[in-house]
Amino acid sequence: MEDYLVTDFKRVKEHDLGLFAIFDGHLGHDVANFLQNNLFDNILKQGDLWSETRKAIKRAYKKTDEEILDKVKQLGKGGSTAVTAILIDAHKLVVANVGDSRAVLCKNGVAYQLSVDHEPTKEKREIESRGGFVSNIPGDVPRVDGQLAVARAFGDKSLKIHLSSEPDVEVKTVDETTEFMILASDGIWKVMTNQEAVESIRHIKDANVAAKRLIDEAVSRRSTDDISCIVVRFR
Repeated sequence: MEDYLVTDFKRVKEHDLGLFAIFDGHLGHDVANFLQNNLFDNILKQGDLWSETRKAIKRAYKKTDEEILDKVKQLGKGGSTAVTAILIDAHKLVVANVGDSRAVLCKNGVAYQLSVDHEPTKEKREIESRGGFVSNIPGDVPRVDGQLAVARAFGDKSLKIHLSSEPDVEVKTVDETTEFMILASDGIWKVMTNQEAVESIRHIKDANVAAKRLIDEAVSRRSTDDISCIVVRFR
């Protein structure tokens, strides 16, 4: 198991925050563990988080990746995807991600994907412009330089010249139509559509029970990847 989760609640500068994240590590767990312990701290240190939210989060992701690369001797050559969500004062939701862990929002029973799946084929031009390539071997998924199945990740020092760690950031308002959010690693999304995931747990009011239901369903569909899931209910 190379996945690490965060579910935390804090009060910072008169703001009530809910902090949620999934970090799906590869080639070891040390980078994912480092992210679990440091990424939100770096985000919350950004003085303009409240006014320039997107810029602040992108800066914090960049700083954290630089710290990981500087500690390659301790953390190893592996890496990690990330999907983070910050709920501010129960009404503003900020989601950021690198890689293929995903955030999905349910509004009035309809699934809306908040994150972006950073697949090598989608970013082939950017990867090639940095001198890398995307392999397309029959029977395998596309990979950056024939190795990594995501186009953006933390760590992966040997691939970093061809690999981005810049997140996509989405800001949404939580209103009376917003029911719940799912954060999950790709082990769920490889065997379930966003709408299937939403419909399978919409009737479950307990968030922990709902998350377990999604994991059990993914296992029953023979998902072979790491499977981690957080469900956050808004009403």
